[in-house]
Amino acid sequence: MVRPNSPIHKQTFTALKALGTDYVRYVPWFPYPKMAVAELKPPTKDATFWDFTYLDSTMQALMDATSGHTVVINFSTTPVWMWQTDSAVRYPENPYQPYWDYNQGTRLRDTTVKELAAYYVRLFSWYTKGGFTDELGKFHKSGHYYKIPYWEVLNEPDLEHNMSPELYTRIYDEIVKELKKISPETKFIGLSFAYISTPVYFEYFLNPANHRYGIVPEGISYHHYSTPSYEGQDVENYQYTFFEKASAFLDKVRYIENIRKRLAPNTFTTINEIGTILRSPRVIKPIEKEYWNVSGAMYAYIFLELTKLGIDAAGESQLVGYPTQYPDVSMMNWETGNPNARYWVLKLLHDHFGPGDQLVATSFKGGYPDGVISQAFITKKGNKLLLINSRNKEVQFALPGNANGATLSVVDVSTMDNPPASSTLSDANITLKPFSVAVVQFK
Repeated sequence: MVRPNSPIHKQTFTALKALGTDYVRYVPWFPYPKMAVAELKPPTKDATFWDFTYLDSTMQALMDATSGHTVVINFSTTPVWMWQTDSAVRYPENPYQPYWDYNQGTRLRDTTVKELAAYYVRLFSWYTKGGFTDELGKFHKSGHYYKIPYWEVLNEPDLEHNMSPELYTRIYDEIVKELKKISPETKFIGLSFAYISTPVYFEYFLNPANHRYGIVPEGISYHHYSTPSYEGQDVENYQYTFFEKASAFLDKVRYIENIRKRLAPNTFTTINEIGTILRSPRVIKPIEKEYWNVSGAMYAYIFLELTKLGIDAAGESQLVGYPTQYPDVSMMNWETGNPNARYWVLKLLHDHFGPGDQLVATSFKGGYPDGVISQAFITKKGNKLLLINSRNKEVQFALPGNANGATLSVVDVSTMDNPPASSTLSDANITLKPFSVAVVQFK
C-alpha cells in the first residue's frame, strides 16, 4: 500500500512529510521479497541478478518526504540463498503478494560473514555512491547519492533467523566495518530486538570485549507492542491490558538502561517500534473505532515515560498497515488514505514537545482522577500540560486558575481521522473524553 500505484500512496507520503519528524525508520520487510531484497538469486559465473526496481519505487518517496530530516534505513531482509536451507526457497513472482516463509535458515553458508557484508556494501553504494560494481566486475549505475545518517543492522534477529547474540554481533561487526569504509559519518544501530526478556543479548552486544577492534556499538534499538491477554478481548479490556503491558515493558527498559550505562554509556537508545497488535497480520475482522484512540493514548504514555528515562527516540509503529499486513498497527486509514488517531497523537506530541523541554513536578489536589496521566512542561513556546485519559469514560476535573484562556488541543474518540480539535478554555474546568490525549498551552 506504499507502492507508487497504491490508491493511498500520495496521501501516505504527504502525511509523512507533514509530520516533520526525525529518525524516520524505513524497513523493507521479508513478506515482500521483491520489494526488500536486491539480489534474489546467487550470481553464476556468467550473470548476476541485481534488481532495484521495486526497492527504488518506495525509497525515493521516503527520501523526498523526509527531506531535511534524519532517517534510519534498514534493509533488514537478507538474501535467503546466503543461508543454509533444506531446499531452495521459492517466492511469488508478484512483488505485492505477501509471503511469510522467506526468512529461512539459521546458519550462513559463508560463516565468515564476508558474503553478506559484501551484499550490503553494494546495496549501500547503490543508494549513496551512485552505483556499485557487482561480483563479475560490471558497474551498475543508480544515480542515487542519498545521505543516510543512521543505518540499522537487521531487524528482530531474535525472531528472524533466530540468531544467537554471538552470531548477530559477528554480523553487525562485519557489516559495520565495511560500511564505515564507504560512509564514516553514518552511525550504526544494532539489535532491533522484538523481545527484551532475555538480558544476555544486551550483556553480550554492549560489552566492548565482544566486538572486533575498532567497532563500537553506536546505538541500540528494541520494540514493544501491547497485545490482548486472551482471544475475545475488546476496547473495554484494552484500557487495562494495554497500559499494564506498557508499564511492564517500561520496567524492562529501566533494567536494560542499567546494563547500557554500565557497559556502553555512550551508546544511544531508540525504541523504534511502539504500538499495539490485536491478532495476526492476516486479520480482516473489523476493528473497533475506539481502538485507534486507546492505541494512541498508550503510545503517548510510553513516550512520556521514555522521556523521563532519557531515551533518545521513541518511534511509533507503523505508518501503513492493512489487511494481511498488520492492519491494527497502522497510522493511516487504508480505505480512505486519511491519517487515523494514532497518527494525530504522534503529530500532537511532536508539534508541542521537543528536545530541551523541562519536565516539572505535576500533581492533582486530592489525588489523580482515575486513569488520568499528566505532565507539565516548560517549553520554548511556553508552559504546557500533557493530559492522557487511559480509561473508556469521560473524566472531569479543574485545572489551575491560570488555565482560563489557555488553548486546548485534543485527540479523542470524537476527532477520529481528523486533526486535533482546538478550543480556548473559558474557565478552569475541563472534560476529557475516553482515551483523550490533550495538550493545554497556558497563556
